[in-house]
Amino acid sequence: MAESPIVRAASLVVAALWFAAASVSYAQTQMPTPAPTPENSSPAAEAQRQATQPLNNAPVWRGVRSGAPQVTTVRGRETNILIQPQGETWRALRVPAVFWGGMLTALAILGLAVFYLIRGPLDVPPEEKRDGRLIERFAPMDRYAHWLMAITWVTLAITGLILSLGKSVLLPLIGYTLFSWLAILSKNLHNFVGPILIVAIPFLFVRFIRDNGVGMDDVKWFLDIKGYFKGHEHPSGRFNAGEKVVFWFVLVILSTVLLVSGLVLVFPNFDQTRYTMQAANVVHMVAAYIAIALALVHIYLGTIGMIDAYRAMRYGYVDESWARHHHLRWYEEVLSGRARQKFADPNAVPPEASEVHTRPARTRPA
Repeated sequence: MAESPIVRAASLVVAALWFAAASVSYAQTQMPTPAPTPENSSPAAEAQRQATQPLNNAPVWRGVRSGAPQVTTVRGRETNILIQPQGETWRALRVPAVFWGGMLTALAILGLAVFYLIRGPLDVPPEEKRDGRLIERFAPMDRYAHWLMAITWVTLAITGLILSLGKSVLLPLIGYTLFSWLAILSKNLHNFVGPILIVAIPFLFVRFIRDNGVGMDDVKWFLDIKGYFKGHEHPSGRFNAGEKVVFWFVLVILSTVLLVSGLVLVFPNFDQTRYTMQAANVVHMVAAYIAIALALVHIYLGTIGMIDAYRAMRYGYVDESWARHHHLRWYEEVLSGRARQKFADPNAVPPEASEVHTRPARTRPA
């Protein structure tokens, strides 16, 4: 049955009136609450307002947004604050922090991938290869401290990236069901694994602080950083300047910031305010993205980016050609007996560790 012109006209009128009312209501909600003055805050002004504008409760909302303590029967910190204005600031900071942090992480991964395709893994030049005696570079306690920190840190980094970027990156790819399961798993892992840093950070710090002092050789190493990637790096001690940057910035500074801010977020029952948790959230994200970008370089060079670097931390041994090329100052200390690390007894080296010198040895003249 065709719609009559009268019904059609009535429908248009109703729609127009509804739209006009909605527009007026929206405009009123967006208007800021006027500041109190003798004219608009007196009892007479309030009575007049209730008569002419019965839905205008400006004095109540003015008090709510003022931040002044109100009256409540609920006991606890900030329970008498109905609206916290700093929440708007937190939301305004969080979005760009996540975006630029994600961009920094993506650029770090992309840059390392391009570098690997162009340069390949770093290795000892053929002219420096020698029949390799083995040096115990990392004692068992060194490796335990490193792997405790590494496993904890990588777990937190991956779960943190899922929680902060997953809704934008993973959700469109894997759907709501799988992402919901993954997000819940990541949240629980992140919250329960995070406190392990209370032990992991000081454990690693105590084991490696002695060899991470900064000197002029470290400045020269950075000034000649191109040589590091071209196979003629500046002589360094047990750890080069790049490794010391990871130690001081990623471990000592950023990981400590992440631990403290993370504890503030994981344990809200310590009576901290909402503003404290919001500030901790932003600090936690910014520190995490910077630390992840730096750690990605360290992980790359410790795995596929440098021959025998991973095996050194897994088994504890390097051959002398590797030590001489990458850490000449430390190698000279081992030769002179001034280093704590010594040449290993071949009979005491595990069979799997003796394969660290996988490169062909140079034949010495008779």
